[in-house]
Amino acid sequence: MKTLAILVGGGPAPGINGVIAAATIEARNRGVRVLGCYDGFKWLARGDTSHVTDLEIADVSRLHFDGGSILRTSRENPTKSSDTLRNVAEALGKLGVSYLLTIGGDDTAFAAFRLGEIVKGQIALAHVPKTIDNDLPLPPEVVTFGFTTACNLGKDIVKNLMEDAVTTNRWFFVTVMGRRAGHLALGIGAAAGATLTVIGEEFAEPKIPLQVLIDILEGAIIKRRASGKGHGVAILSEGLAEKLDPAKLGSIERDSYGNVRLSELELGRVLKDQVSSSLRARGVDVTIVAKDLGYELRCAPPGAHDIQYCRSLGYWATQFLLDGRTDAMVTIQGGKLIPIPFREMLDHQTGRIRVRYVDIDSESYQTLRAYMIRLGPQDFETRGQIEALAHAGHLDEAEFGKRFRYLGERRPYERQ
Repeated sequence: MKTLAILVGGGPAPGINGVIAAATIEARNRGVRVLGCYDGFKWLARGDTSHVTDLEIADVSRLHFDGGSILRTSRENPTKSSDTLRNVAEALGKLGVSYLLTIGGDDTAFAAFRLGEIVKGQIALAHVPKTIDNDLPLPPEVVTFGFTTACNLGKDIVKNLMEDAVTTNRWFFVTVMGRRAGHLALGIGAAAGATLTVIGEEFAEPKIPLQVLIDILEGAIIKRRASGKGHGVAILSEGLAEKLDPAKLGSIERDSYGNVRLSELELGRVLKDQVSSSLRARGVDVTIVAKDLGYELRCAPPGAHDIQYCRSLGYWATQFLLDGRTDAMVTIQGGKLIPIPFREMLDHQTGRIRVRYVDIDSESYQTLRAYMIRLGPQDFETRGQIEALAHAGHLDEAEFGKRFRYLGERRPYERQ
């Protein structure tokens, strides 16, 4: 009997259990044994074959409703040395594995790619794209599973914060997960109708001064005050931290793949303190609360879209493997199975999996941007508008122009 092994890497996302269930059911129906590997590559990278479990249809038949992962997950990096990769290959060989299905984001996909180079066709590999960050290299209209559910739940949380902001006349700075790309922050901000959303893709520069973010946020608060409103919710993409000097955000920790643990960097708190201090120095009374949003989303029960989507991914990933194919990320595009070979996913400059960023030149981004409350070119066109904004910020017109005019010089999607 041939054996399919399944493992989950990276952070949790709604729908993981649905993929595991669909893959298990299809494999067992075709007479293939299924092994679930606990904690991603963690134990296999040590050559440990004891942290596995047999999966049967009865174990998974109602699993698609549940959040989390019955196989747990980890960020163990088997690519950190040739020895750890060899340990994984040898452990899978001892377990009699013919097929390996990995579920994860870019790091897990890269690990599957490198493992494929070691096993050289002895074990067939397929990867299922999972991340609430939505940053794997897929066509623009194809989301990674978990993203839709995370956006919907995040929207409800931000909606409650918006009501709190109105009730208490305060601002919330909400930092939303997204290591490199701003898809999740933008999706949640747009769905909730947050006051503004700031993402790293707005800035062409590899590094930006912290003062730029301070000015964007303070400018938004001033513009709201000029319209008679002292409250709002600003959504901040976690990936903004990668464009800032980490020394200004606290101590730096990295995961096993070398990624900065952005959740440990206090982006929201630092910006809250700086903006509050700047406004209060001029006698502007404002209360700002910093909040992080992300962990609340990752293990939520999947919504209807993600349940069906994950069933398709798990089923067709298994079909892909059992049909003798290998070394690809399995995607569903336009209702059809379209495998993307691992090598086509690589960024040839970095040697890693390409990152899909928000396209700020797109009409969809420009639509979302048009509904945000933030300083733009139109705010510096007439003296009356400048006077009203300067008054709301307790500045004279010259000081206001000197501080904020650069924010209105060009829109972010008008690249130079």
